[in-house]
Amino acid sequence: MKQLSTKVTGNGHGQDSSYFLGWEEYEKNPYDEIKNPNGMIQMGLAENQLCFDLIESWLARNPDAASLKRNGQSIFRELALFQDYHGMPEFKKAMAEFMEEIRGNRVTFDPKKIVLAAGSTSANETLMFCLAEPGDAFLLPTPYYPGFDRDLKWRTGAEIVPIHCSSSNGFQITEAALQQAYQQAHKLDLKVKGVLVTNPSNPLGTALTRRELNLLVDFITSKNIHLISDEIYSGTMFGFEQFISVMDVLKDKKLENTEVSKRVHVVYSLSKDLGLPGFRVGAIYSNDEMIVSAATKMSSFGLVSSQTQYLLSALLSDKKFTSQYLEENQKRLKSRQKRLVSGLESAGITCLRSNAGLFCWVDMRHLLDTNTFEAELDLWKKIVYNVKLNISPGSSCHCTEPGWFRVCFANMSEGTLDLALKRLKTFVESTDCGRMISRSSHERLKSLRKKTVSNWVFRVSWSDRVPDER
Repeated sequence: MKQLSTKVTGNGHGQDSSYFLGWEEYEKNPYDEIKNPNGMIQMGLAENQLCFDLIESWLARNPDAASLKRNGQSIFRELALFQDYHGMPEFKKAMAEFMEEIRGNRVTFDPKKIVLAAGSTSANETLMFCLAEPGDAFLLPTPYYPGFDRDLKWRTGAEIVPIHCSSSNGFQITEAALQQAYQQAHKLDLKVKGVLVTNPSNPLGTALTRRELNLLVDFITSKNIHLISDEIYSGTMFGFEQFISVMDVLKDKKLENTEVSKRVHVVYSLSKDLGLPGFRVGAIYSNDEMIVSAATKMSSFGLVSSQTQYLLSALLSDKKFTSQYLEENQKRLKSRQKRLVSGLESAGITCLRSNAGLFCWVDMRHLLDTNTFEAELDLWKKIVYNVKLNISPGSSCHCTEPGWFRVCFANMSEGTLDLALKRLKTFVESTDCGRMISRSSHERLKSLRKKTVSNWVFRVSWSDRVPDER
């Protein structure tokens, strides 16, 4: 007798992806400066550990918040009891104001339109449940975060159709790519319910341009579909440019309080900007009252604890702290990103020019034996098993061009990053390709245009789809 359902025994979770397999290898042999100096260095985890000292200092100065006290008096019993799933008003207000601050206070967020969730994973899945029937599709620009195959599809039954972007223009979204993805969905007999983007992008480390955001809003307006903007990296901008939210575009286009604005939804989290993924704090923002109501009911399955809300409402309400934190966080991210880019360049490796995020999109096409995904995975295995660095291959992010890798830089010390770069440089110099590839051939390979989309890319997206019984 079969004991487990097809939902949990199938491969829809994506656990067998190289993205997650790299984590498993790291956990078997994790690097430690003292205990295991030859272990694997984790460069496949997008965590922000650069400003823990700032938060720890705030906690030391504000013992009441951490000790669950108010004006010196314990409120443990109050927080220990059941809390309404709408969330604490003071925390939602603090979250709304923090989101406004990140966007330069150019736009406003109504706390009543915020739905709390246990991280952005829960928030994105909740929106899928609210907006899509099983078999409906969302369009996502490639490359995209590998976890979306799990977050958006696994339990909801929704489908992902890729919007294929190319290195020829820095992987920017184009109208042609949007239309092609929309047409592809219809060829597959899928109803398109919306577009989902990450801004800034994971894994590219680049923020969407105003042109791209205008294009997206115009596209979803013309098709009468939804737009979900996952903005969990909005506070990690470290370039000269300011972060432009989809909310800025709605305001500029005078689309606030319109039917279009009701189809635009923002996902946010404190996992990346504040480096608190273990706190499991995410949020949905929507101008559609029906979606807010439905998502609030669904949030029962992934609530944020009252203790967490109390602590973070105090922290986020300290405007002096949040202002200093955001400024220092951006400075440290910029410094760390420059350190990674410089170290890679010394090994003859370049990156897509980035201005945000906790990672770089690294170009190793010149290190491939052949311009194939098989060669990419061969190179990835060498880097994981021989060099002992866990990085994420572009194929796990559904990139259509072999040879790109996501490399994280904010989840380790400077010393560990320097060691990782030293290992990688030694590897490149010791390989035949490292000795033989000249600067001219490297530049020639860098100019490669998008490879023809292989069946493999679609197979990853459609592998767990139940066949029509007709």
